[in-house]
Amino acid sequence: MLGDVGAFGALFLTSFAAATILPLQSEAVLAGLLLTGSQSPAALILVATIGNVLGSVVNWLLGRCIDRFRDRKWFPVKPTALDRAAARYRRYGRWSLLLSWVPVIGDPLTMMAGVLREPLWSFVAIVTMAKAGRYLALSAAVLNWL
Repeated sequence: MLGDVGAFGALFLTSFAAATILPLQSEAVLAGLLLTGSQSPAALILVATIGNVLGSVVNWLLGRCIDRFRDRKWFPVKPTALDRAAARYRRYGRWSLLLSWVPVIGDPLTMMAGVLREPLWSFVAIVTMAKAGRYLALSAAVLNWL
């Protein structure tokens, strides 16, 4: 029982942190846990999805607050780069969030959704579809081919 709590806790924390700007890979943790066969694959997918979506919500919240600091000297992103990212998000709209699971571009997409005031309900719905789809595909690959 305690091993399950530790496994699920580690998966949740890794999935949460991986959705932020931290360079972590929750897929490796999920794959490892799936291969042990000690936990339910459905429960593992659920925990990974919840953690990853909540991490993306943190990015959305940061995006909501980031605009007020964009003209400060210490701000790490140049205003022109932020404007270009905003223009791309506006061009493709909320459905670009289906790519929120993609490494390198997913985190900025979720942050830009916050900057541009994407409603939280639609943000969570689309990001959940994307993140759950990725974990389902990974789990199917691990369980069927390894």
